Order: sequence, then structure tokens, then C-alpha cells
Amino acid sequence: MTGSWKWYIPVTAGYLLAFTFLSAALASGMPLGIAYGIWAAAGVAITAVPSRILFEEPLTLIMSIGIVLVMGGVLLVEIGAR
Repeated sequence: MTGSWKWYIPVTAGYLLAFTFLSAALASGMPLGIAYGIWAAAGVAITAVPSRILFEEPLTLIMSIGIVLVMGGVLLVEIGAR
């Protein structure tokens, strides 16, 4: 666990930004289902891609397709809400 403390500040800042942007989207009138879907899908992508670069975790073709499918699903939910 040595050195893991260095991630506390960026992780805390990331959470604060994520909740700030989610709150701003909801305050602007975006429906909760759509806002949360986008928020969750973005979280998956924003976690998977940098973890590949920073921690050399795998990001296979199948995983990449999964990220695209999640994003597509959120898009379909948004289109279906109109």
C-alpha cells in the first residue's frame, strides 16, 4: 500500500467534479435517468482508458466494444426519452 496515498487528491477531485457536473446537468433540467446513464457510461470509459495508460491494465478489443455498447445504450435511452 506504499505510495497509494498519492492518489487520494486526484481521486477526491475526480469525485467532486463528477458530482458537480451531475448536479449541474440535473439543475439544467436533464432527466435523472439520462443524466445518470451518461454519468455511469462516462465513468466506465474514463476509468478504463486512463487505467490502461497509468497502470498498464488490459484494454482488449472486447472491452473496447463493451464500452462502445454501453455508450450506445445510453444514447438509445436518451433518444427513446424524446
